[in-house]
Amino acid sequence: MFENLASGFFELLTIKNFIFMNAGLLVGIIFGAIPGLSANIGIVLLLPFTFSLNPINAILMLLGIYCGGTYGGSVAAILIGTPGTNAAAATLLDGYPLAQRGQANKALSMALTASTIGGVISALILLFAAPAISRFTIAFGPPEYFALGIFGLSVIASVCGDNVIKGIISGCFGVFLAMVGLDTMSGTVRFSFGNIRLMSGLGLIPVLLGLFAIEIVLGHVYTIFNKDNLGDASEVDLRDKLELSEVKQSMPAILKGTLIGTIIGAIPGIGTGVASFLSYNEAKRTSKHPEKFGDGAIEGVAAPEAGNNAVTGASLIPLLTLGVPGSAVAATLLGAFMMHGLVPGPNLFKDQGPIMYAIMIGLVFINIFMFLQGKTLVKFFAKVTKVPNALLVPILLITCIAGAFSYKNTLFYVYILLIFGALSYIIKKLGFPPVPIVLGYILGPIVEFNLRRALVMSEGSYSIFFTRPISLAFVILTVAFMYMLTRQQRKQKKQKQA
Repeated sequence: MFENLASGFFELLTIKNFIFMNAGLLVGIIFGAIPGLSANIGIVLLLPFTFSLNPINAILMLLGIYCGGTYGGSVAAILIGTPGTNAAAATLLDGYPLAQRGQANKALSMALTASTIGGVISALILLFAAPAISRFTIAFGPPEYFALGIFGLSVIASVCGDNVIKGIISGCFGVFLAMVGLDTMSGTVRFSFGNIRLMSGLGLIPVLLGLFAIEIVLGHVYTIFNKDNLGDASEVDLRDKLELSEVKQSMPAILKGTLIGTIIGAIPGIGTGVASFLSYNEAKRTSKHPEKFGDGAIEGVAAPEAGNNAVTGASLIPLLTLGVPGSAVAATLLGAFMMHGLVPGPNLFKDQGPIMYAIMIGLVFINIFMFLQGKTLVKFFAKVTKVPNALLVPILLITCIAGAFSYKNTLFYVYILLIFGALSYIIKKLGFPPVPIVLGYILGPIVEFNLRRALVMSEGSYSIFFTRPISLAFVILTVAFMYMLTRQQRKQKKQKQA
């Protein structure tokens, strides 16, 4: 471990790595600060531009977008009362009242400080926990990978909102889409309808851009005819500074939020929004003055921001060690890792040790650079919330088209992009969530391939999945996870009806 740690540290210490980290952070904060956009949109848009980069440069830039986007949502939440991301929904409860009282800079500074502390601690936990977990997962074979893939697909139920049935349908549709192209085991071409370009599949980049970015563009086109600007940001009074005493006062809330966010992040399918609200509720529950929450309590900004940024590092633990993406961002990052020859799973740290340690140490630096950028550019970040839709839409659309075209340098994938963009807009109007489609598209081939390999090993007997301890454990986890989730959703429905 220490040999890889030293190698990774020296791999990281290049000017290019630090440039790409900071570039990703800047893009992420901007995308997080614009309501309706997110870190995932930023990652998807910049993913095609990482093809020519080495794996460390590329992944560090994308992780910079992830961390910056998670923090950036607090900018819009505090300044205009509109969370840039769902992760910042709890932040606005006290952040916006603080801004209305002329304490916007204090709220933004606390959000930045808490985000940095939560992100750094989470990154350190990833650095030391992930390799240990990977040593356990080295014993995985086809049955274990299949059971793990099924567990990953069960995450669909937790990211599909209130309608589990529609989420499962979306997930199954994603699995079907993944079958388009050449079957890796038999060499048979499936669902290509005679089109030779479909032999290599639909393409991860055009599908992701279509499902997420184009749908956002279409939404912004609609708002152009109603309201030109995304919002009017408050003027930030830079004289109103965050006091050290206020940081000390908020430290218990920050540390509790960090712990909650780390635990939530390590559980696939929960996400930053849940971590944010749980951290906020815990801070309010243990506060000496809970009556101040909702009216401008500084701890009410600190706790959710520490919680949602702690998710960033911890969410990479199941992704890197098990290959299970627990969120839309993690699913996109999974695709990014695989495109750069870093296949998440048991052998990742064994085969690519120095590179992975460079990336994980880089995540610590990313959070430190986020603090420095936030302190330096806070007055400029506020202006981002005033970008007119009439300017934003063409920039996003051109970037999407360029990204899809660069996938294989052909217009065919631009058509795929537009088809999936229109499809995403329609299915969202019908109440079908797009995130399960992505999870199904990425995890479907893993499940299918390892199911067939496992059945070859067992000569067609399905008992192999129940006689191997690790495989059986994942089957039990999947059943338990689905049971608890179904029970929780039934309770929520009863409470709404009551």
